[in-house]
Amino acid sequence: MSARAIDVHALPTMLTALRLPSFHRHWQALAERADKEGWPAARFLAALAEIELAERDTRRIRRHLLEANLPAGKTLATFDAKVIPSVPRARIEALAAGDWLETGANLIAIGNSGAGKTHLLSAIAHALVEAGRRVLYARTTDLVQRLQAARRDLVLEQALARLDRFDLIILDDIAYAQKDQSETSVIFELIARRYENRSLAIAANVPFSAWDRLFPDKAMAVAAIDRLVHHATILEMNVDSYRRRTAASRRNKSETPATTSADILDAHQHEADADNLTDSKEDITT
Repeated sequence: MSARAIDVHALPTMLTALRLPSFHRHWQALAERADKEGWPAARFLAALAEIELAERDTRRIRRHLLEANLPAGKTLATFDAKVIPSVPRARIEALAAGDWLETGANLIAIGNSGAGKTHLLSAIAHALVEAGRRVLYARTTDLVQRLQAARRDLVLEQALARLDRFDLIILDDIAYAQKDQSETSVIFELIARRYENRSLAIAANVPFSAWDRLFPDKAMAVAAIDRLVHHATILEMNVDSYRRRTAASRRNKSETPATTSADILDAHQHEADADNLTDSKEDITT
């Protein structure tokens, strides 16, 4: 094509058709600089390509963070690792690197209510998304309802297949409430489908020995736990509740401390959870 046949005025339209929005936004300013500094054509083109790729990555990360539905504000920058001495910062950073996703390994955080399980898993997931992974956060009850609706409409297989596109699914509050047989069966199907293929991250406030509230069928409970822990990192986060620590801090700063009913309930929950967690490792396969 000869130089005379090129219509420079049509460039914006061509860039839009080629889906190069960053080229579209920056080419004029960069062309002026290239002309002024005497850049060769290859350098001008490479500079535009670098801008396009960088902004494309930014848009992708923004899109995948929105898709992930992670709780707002729960990142590694806002996570205080010092309150959980059993989980060193170096280990958290290694998990955030994401190598474990390559083998479909799992991540399980077990600890008291308010210990920071959701924050930690969400922070790791946020880092994974920024590194190019696709993640989905869901409260277990919400995801179960979606899968049950899919089963009712005879499209459960398609629903599970759509979840395959996520490198990691976070199931929060997995043992929060008693579930019936139909609910536990869809959870088990999700666990079985992703076993050694795609990763799960699970937050639970009770040890495996108490998972009968999630899987009333003991055989299903054993089979589910066996698949989850086969290739898994298990984080025991048996520390004081963040809410309890905050309440205690407020009381210490007050000249007339007051104990609320919420504080009392939280304290009792903390003591009960601590007792339950004592034998969690020994109870994994029972």
